[in-house]
Amino acid sequence: MKNKDIGIIGMGVMGKNLAVNIANHGYKVSVFNRSYNFTFKKLVNEPIKNIFPYRSVKDFISSLCIPRCILLMIQSGTPIDDMIKKILPYLNKNDVIIDGGNSFYIDSIRRYNVLKEKSIHFLGVGISGGEEGALKGPSIMPGGNKEAYKIVSPIFKKIAAKYKDTACVKYIGSDGSGHYVKMVHNGIEYSDMQLISESYTLLKYLIGMDNLEISDTFKKWNSGELSSYLIEITSNIFCKKDDKNHFIIDNILDVASNKGTGKWTAQNSLELQIPCSILTESVFCRYLSSLKANRMIASTILSGPKLFIVKDSKKEEIIEDIRRALYLGKIISYAQGFSLMKKASEYYNWKLKFFDIAKIFRSGCIIRAKLLNEIVFSYSENNDLVDLLFTSNFKKIINLYTSSLRNIVILSIKNGISIPIFTNVLSYYDAYRTVNSSANLIQAQRDYFGSHTYERIDQIGSFHTNWLDK
Repeated sequence: MKNKDIGIIGMGVMGKNLAVNIANHGYKVSVFNRSYNFTFKKLVNEPIKNIFPYRSVKDFISSLCIPRCILLMIQSGTPIDDMIKKILPYLNKNDVIIDGGNSFYIDSIRRYNVLKEKSIHFLGVGISGGEEGALKGPSIMPGGNKEAYKIVSPIFKKIAAKYKDTACVKYIGSDGSGHYVKMVHNGIEYSDMQLISESYTLLKYLIGMDNLEISDTFKKWNSGELSSYLIEITSNIFCKKDDKNHFIIDNILDVASNKGTGKWTAQNSLELQIPCSILTESVFCRYLSSLKANRMIASTILSGPKLFIVKDSKKEEIIEDIRRALYLGKIISYAQGFSLMKKASEYYNWKLKFFDIAKIFRSGCIIRAKLLNEIVFSYSENNDLVDLLFTSNFKKIINLYTSSLRNIVILSIKNGISIPIFTNVLSYYDAYRTVNSSANLIQAQRDYFGSHTYERIDQIGSFHTNWLDK
């Protein structure tokens, strides 16, 4: 019977939780999995209201209302292309294929164009919030065919996270724009996590706090301007113990994994020539963490300064410096991410609405934070902002908090504590506010060895000098 509202292919954690979320809102959901895995077997043997499992692609697609809407929640890359090929013979004109995974936006552009020629609608949808968000309400970033979005938008609006009764979903733009925004979201996520981790390092080694004190500090920070999902869960992490009454954090190997989306953001910033140095350095930090064996060797043969814990009389002052530096770092990280999206919007002619994107990020997603309200306000006044750092409120905070960032960078260098992102934030800030940089020497060098020419500040045009002529 063709009465199911939407079909989902892929019954991993995200796929199943989205199916349950949609079903809980009164929609009938057909589900299919490439393999007869544990989750799928459980759905067959222990049915969930409004969820209907199918063993064959043909039966699965035949169960759907027309136009058919099929959400793919499977591994990105080749598996997506293979599944599209598998289901295409059963689809009709104006049916909708939705890729809800972490696909590379260039792949989404290609799929959008290929399916358009076949009169099949395609949506590349960024979904953020992890397994809990998928179940209770994610942040949703749909890009692709606008008519297709109109078909599925009632479902998306029902299942999305809500911020003061506003659904955190909005049509982003054509072809791969939805997955692009999700990619940049993940780049900001990388830098946010690294900034928080470096703050933890400073609290632990510079201030001498134990886990419960660190937990309390993050809990306190979360009640103010730093309020965010990542600060909240960090507070919870530091007080969690295992069944042996040991703090779990102390037994986690310090090697950070990644799924590639941060790397894509870094690569794209290079391609579009936007200096997202904080986001890019955060990716390198994860790579460096994976060199565990090398780091263990280096710790025994490469020397550094002796570590001195801050004196009690100075501790509260330095803790406040760390808090301010963390907030400043978050602001500049978000500013770099939005600058990258601005350039991509121009390059791909997406006409992104940054006001809407910031609103989507306010609930459900991993980088949701109080400071997004200020970003929403800034873009509500002007979608073509040159840079978020130039807005009146952020400008005041940056100028006020910079001295705190300098203090902790200086202290960390003196004590041999690695804080690459805080250091990068300060370096980027100082470079960005420098009127006359050293790039004039680079241009002279390029002209010297390669006759690449240079521009002058006192004359118009391109110039070349015979540097060997005495």
